[in-house]
Amino acid sequence: MLSEHRKKSSKSVACKVITVSDTRTEETDKSGKLMIDLLKKEGHQLIHYEIVTDERILIERAIQSGLKDEKVEAILINGGTGVAPRDVTIEVVKPLLEKELPGFGEIFRYLSYTEDIGSAAILSRACAGTANKTVVFSTPGSSGAVKLAMEKLILPEIGHLAWELTR
Repeated sequence: MLSEHRKKSSKSVACKVITVSDTRTEETDKSGKLMIDLLKKEGHQLIHYEIVTDERILIERAIQSGLKDEKVEAILINGGTGVAPRDVTIEVVKPLLEKELPGFGEIFRYLSYTEDIGSAAILSRACAGTANKTVVFSTPGSSGAVKLAMEKLILPEIGHLAWELTR
């Protein structure tokens, strides 16, 4: 059944990439650029890209603009998923989700533990879900975390998720 669904999956998904950071600029945003490069390499489209500071209202505005844009099928957010006082991305993302995909965060933390950062994986609050027929992924801001999430979880499933939300 899954292979049949994958055959019907979207070949190219229209995406918005949001980097949440108090310090990054377009020139220094390695993680956002990595997300964009990996998406394009797999044939997906970048519709919008923006960097916002760790402010609830700015994060929410960036996400809401993607959810309201009928062209955007997926929103990929990096940054602000830790436990520092300024890390508020998850507090903004979760209330916006209609359906949470708990397996994303669970598997991401498992892979982070086994393949990347060991016990520090418990500090990640990465999450994913759907809202307004759009899939939303929220990953940590480090390039290693972005690469892991993109290669192991997001890219293999983004087309299938986009298809499921529009069928």
